[in-house]
Amino acid sequence: MRLLADRLGSGTATLYRHFAGKDELMVYVVDRILGEVDIETDSDTLCGTTWQQAIARGASAFSKVLQNHPNALPLLVSQVPVGPNALLNRERSVAVLLACGFPLDLAARAYTAVAHYVVGFALQQHAPGAPQREDAAKLRDFYRALNANTYPATVAAADELTSVPLDEEFRFGLQLVLDGIELARKAGVPAVSRRS
Repeated sequence: MRLLADRLGSGTATLYRHFAGKDELMVYVVDRILGEVDIETDSDTLCGTTWQQAIARGASAFSKVLQNHPNALPLLVSQVPVGPNALLNRERSVAVLLACGFPLDLAARAYTAVAHYVVGFALQQHAPGAPQREDAAKLRDFYRALNANTYPATVAAADELTSVPLDEEFRFGLQLVLDGIELARKAGVPAVSRRS
């Protein structure tokens, strides 16, 4: 709080008049960042769009914002965002699914699965020590040098495991998640398993 107050040219006491503490301030920081996510909900824009396309656009927009603010990622995993922008994004995403005929439980679980995929993908790319693009060749060479008798699949797939651009990898994984949600929707699988 002291560092923030110094940066704002203010005093710590002034910040505490507006925020109960660091945790409350972090809620607002996360919510401000989530306000940058542009989720289309205009009926004209969504007309003729499948639920998969609408959710993929929202997930891509969310991913782009996280790429622009990688230092906010730990805040997203330490608490469920419940500020006004977070609530609006959640509302819009779940509403798209409901409008497309999803049962309420599956719409909620589908939203959560996609959001977790986006945050998890971003975390893996921006975690301390995460491999950078220039590390791909080293990793490929490492895989190629493995014992082919012990790791035949990894050695054979060394190029494929290390050459896919991140944006393509993101879209591919997201499509797998969306395809799985569609299978569950078509099968009428309850999203919440009931325990006896």
